Amino acid sequence: MNKITVTLFLAAFTIFHSAIAQIKTDNSKIDILLIRGDYKKVIDTCKLILAADTLNSEIYYKMGLAYQNYLREDKSFDCFLKASSISPENNLYKFMVAKGYYAKGKTKQAKPILESLYKSDTTNWSYAYYLTSIYMQDKSYDESLKIYQRFYDNDSSDYVIIDKIGFVYLRMGFYPTAIEYYNRSLALNKVNISSIKNLSFLYASTRRADTALKLLARGIEIDSTDLDLYIRRAALNFSYNYTKRAMDDYLKILATGDSTVLYIKRVGIGYSNNFQPVKAIEYFLIAFKKDSSDFEVSNFLARNYQKINDLKSSAYYYRSILRTLEPAVVRLSFNYVSLAEILKSDGFYTESIESYLKGQKYLPDMNIDMNIANIYDEKLNDIPNALHYYQLFMERYKTNKIRFSPKYVEAVKSRIDYLKEKQALTEKK
Repeated sequence: MNKITVTLFLAAFTIFHSAIAQIKTDNSKIDILLIRGDYKKVIDTCKLILAADTLNSEIYYKMGLAYQNYLREDKSFDCFLKASSISPENNLYKFMVAKGYYAKGKTKQAKPILESLYKSDTTNWSYAYYLTSIYMQDKSYDESLKIYQRFYDNDSSDYVIIDKIGFVYLRMGFYPTAIEYYNRSLALNKVNISSIKNLSFLYASTRRADTALKLLARGIEIDSTDLDLYIRRAALNFSYNYTKRAMDDYLKILATGDSTVLYIKRVGIGYSNNFQPVKAIEYFLIAFKKDSSDFEVSNFLARNYQKINDLKSSAYYYRSILRTLEPAVVRLSFNYVSLAEILKSDGFYTESIESYLKGQKYLPDMNIDMNIANIYDEKLNDIPNALHYYQLFMERYKTNKIRFSPKYVEAVKSRIDYLKEKQALTEKK
């Protein structure tokens, strides 16, 4: 190598190291930029560093934080994933990847990572929080309970952990135990709205509605802006037919701009039951405009118009009910008949007849009479019932517009005569 070549190489080497030194200087400033919220500059700086050092996991992590604050979750996750793949022993990077999977709804990918992290540090609440959330989604309640119990044993005064234990028992259906834990939680934190809501649900579910209502009232005193408390109290009052009380809460909810049809309808019911038909009609008309297929709304409109002697309007809404229900009746009848056909084919003749008869209640059909008659005649050898349905077929045929061939009708008549003779001989014996 000649002197000129060596000189050029050394010069290039010096320039390269000078650039790296500059990049390392920028690296020391990244945390300050993150604190200041200059996320774009953080990203640009990290990209510059990574152009020279593609295996720098810490820089990928910091760039991931910047993207996260920039609300670019996709790019943020990619950075954390890269950082973790370069430094798989780093629990912080692994945790960020697990949270990324969790946020995407990919709990199967997040679960083993979180289990590994929690195993490495059973005192870390962040690991436990996400892992138990996945266990709860998977209905692995016992696994969640073990983790919560470990934290509870370390600090029995932590109302957050007590809430979590209460919620596990709630999901498992052990309501008395859940109630016990939620009461403990409220004793430690009397303004815990979440506990109040869950505990009111538990009391309502165990038929202690008055206690549940008192709890919800207490919650409203604590936070009068929480509409969910009003919704819960209104629904509970309505379920116990306290429609006036429910109406008062629903009116407050509607006053906030909520236009849920159910709430509007229940205000109408409250006025209707409180002997205020004009006010009831006002709300039912709004509900009808939003959903004209709700036959309960039409029914209340018809009844309340009748109360104020507006019979034409009352008749209109009764007709609306019939228009709404008629297709459903046809579908219901068709499904009963279809079920009957299946049961008959499978040899369940008595059950088949029961299904045919249920279909007849909604949409009478003389063809079904004939099907029932045939089953009684050919499959069950029940002459009295076979005769009854053959004769019912003939009676309906006289007034029905549907016509059968004369030979078919004569065959039915002949079968009736034959069965009558057979029945008479049986009775003589």
